[in-house]
Amino acid sequence: MSRAAAMLLLGTLALVPSLAGADEVFSCKDADGNWVFGNVEQHRCVGKVKRTGMGHSPSHARRPSGISGAEARGLMLGPAAYKEYEEHIRAAAAKYSLSEELLQAVMAVESGYRRDAVSVKGAQGLMQLMPDTASDMYVRDVWSPKENIEGGARYLRILANQYGGNLEKTLAAYNAGPEAVKRAGGVPRYQETKDYVRKVLSLYEKLKQQNGKG
Repeated sequence: MSRAAAMLLLGTLALVPSLAGADEVFSCKDADGNWVFGNVEQHRCVGKVKRTGMGHSPSHARRPSGISGAEARGLMLGPAAYKEYEEHIRAAAAKYSLSEELLQAVMAVESGYRRDAVSVKGAQGLMQLMPDTASDMYVRDVWSPKENIEGGARYLRILANQYGGNLEKTLAAYNAGPEAVKRAGGVPRYQETKDYVRKVLSLYEKLKQQNGKG
């Protein structure tokens, strides 16, 4: 994504309400024309409420098939792992109108809360930002937890706006890139991406339940 495109999309962020929800995920527009995600704040909706699906991938239902308890515990890595970055997660979530649990789930699946994580493809840090994406998101020091988390949150918000309230497409694009989602017309059939979306959504639900938001 070019810097100009990022700036254009970021101009729409200011009044976007937070992601909320648990058992059912919906999307709709609020009175300001911004997209809302969730399941418990439908009073914000103006007009038609859309139930989000899993794109065109037949292997997914609207609710994810889930991950095992052991896998979830491994991904969450205990409270200490989260607490180290809690302040940055909370600030980024508030700034970009995202739920803290969503950011935490993405970070857990992406890097296991390892600030020095590097993927085989070159993605870096807690939110596993590719160098070009980090630059487009104005991340100067990709190894700074604060900057990396904020850059990942900014990119998630841009993608959420771009896909008009579809959380599955948002996560798929974060993993595989917007072009892959565009070509597929939804969640790409890449096994890695399908697994990624499933894991993030399932962990997101578990974290909300753990925090009494389910």
